[in-house]
Amino acid sequence: MKTAARTTGRAAERRWTAEMEDLSLHILDVVENATAAGATLIEIRIHEDSRKDRMVITIKDNGQGMDGEMVTKVKDPFCTTRTTRRVGMGIPLLEQSAREAGGSIEITSEPNVGTEVVASFCASHIDRKPLGDIAATMVALILGNPDVDFIYQRSIDGVTTDLDTREIKEQLDGVSITAPPVLNLIQDLLSATPEGEDLNGSDQTASS
Repeated sequence: MKTAARTTGRAAERRWTAEMEDLSLHILDVVENATAAGATLIEIRIHEDSRKDRMVITIKDNGQGMDGEMVTKVKDPFCTTRTTRRVGMGIPLLEQSAREAGGSIEITSEPNVGTEVVASFCASHIDRKPLGDIAATMVALILGNPDVDFIYQRSIDGVTTDLDTREIKEQLDGVSITAPPVLNLIQDLLSATPEGEDLNGSDQTASS
């Protein structure tokens, strides 16, 4: 029975891997896990350096955190205390995508403090997935988690875009951050394409 269950799980993993066509979906998956762990502040940082041919994605939260044993287990999609697939597969799929692109993943966590996930990729690697529509991902996260604050930063060769929902909320004077005009402004800000990336989210800096 255990063998059959594990075989079924691996088939599901391959199916979900195929659906994770870009890195923004991995980010969405990991952040959803963080909100499920009680995080109220989540930092998402994407750093790209064409000279070093590296892309690094960092996701840090102030959720319930994990001890060393659970940090080891969380990389195994078949070891989870939850019954839903998404919590079990988020970290393993991100790790798989990083390794396929010549990178790696590091997880540091402390109970009652939070968790930090750092995934690195060889930017020009043929198997490195495109970032995808990160603006739409961030809007979806804000819309679905209005009580959670997000710090977002994206840097491409020193050109940086920053967003802090705490600052935005302070300026809204009672207007909800999920109001359509506000979300539209956020999406426009994050959709401003830094030099070196095309509109489809495929990075060109490494080849320039």
